[in-house]
Amino acid sequence: MDLFVRWAAAADGARIWQRPGATVVACAGLAHWDRLVVHGDPEPLAALVREVLPEVGVTFRPFGPEDLVAAVVARAPELAVSARFAWMEITEPIGRRPRHDPRWLTEDEWPEVSALLAESFPDSYAVPGGPGVRRWAGIRDATGRLVAVAADAWSTTETGFLAGVTTRPDLRGRGLAADLCGFAADELLAGRDATTGRRRVALLADYHNTAAVATYTGLGFAIRKVAAARQL
Repeated sequence: MDLFVRWAAAADGARIWQRPGATVVACAGLAHWDRLVVHGDPEPLAALVREVLPEVGVTFRPFGPEDLVAAVVARAPELAVSARFAWMEITEPIGRRPRHDPRWLTEDEWPEVSALLAESFPDSYAVPGGPGVRRWAGIRDATGRLVAVAADAWSTTETGFLAGVTTRPDLRGRGLAADLCGFAADELLAGRDATTGRRRVALLADYHNTAAVATYTGLGFAIRKVAAARQL
């Protein structure tokens, strides 16, 4: 089964439709959006998507490999490609020796996470207490101020997922995000073995955020091109 289909199918409330050569998984609030994860051959997949859309409603957005989403859109005039971005993943521990001191935060510290997101990443898909957002990692400076955060959100038993990664604007470029993501990724991969445990850690990144993409590729994350479509 396709990686993206497995990720979506493992989420709470997922609904699955299958036809020969086509699979669609609907999941509300998966990485913020109501997603319709698609896999298969373009012709039968487009037909299945058009069958499913009236049932799930206008908020659901087809999501999958960039070329496949484009092929479905070309066969479904009620759809348009709305975004192209990067699914970035790593399958081996990073083993980075941090220069800072990342750790998992307690729920008592989440109000500080909210304040930092409001200042430096107001469009974050992950927010403290949001659906699918399990916990937050963070780094504090020498004065105790919270300066960088990242969420474990929408993770499954196979795929750990990072979101809400941000650093206080005046401290960017100092390796805080790299230390934090290296710590969180290794934590999410910890304890895996040949038959159980997580196979990868992933995140979504916008191509225009070149600094973030460079940070993740520097840690060893590989890029898969993905896209989303919207209903017209």
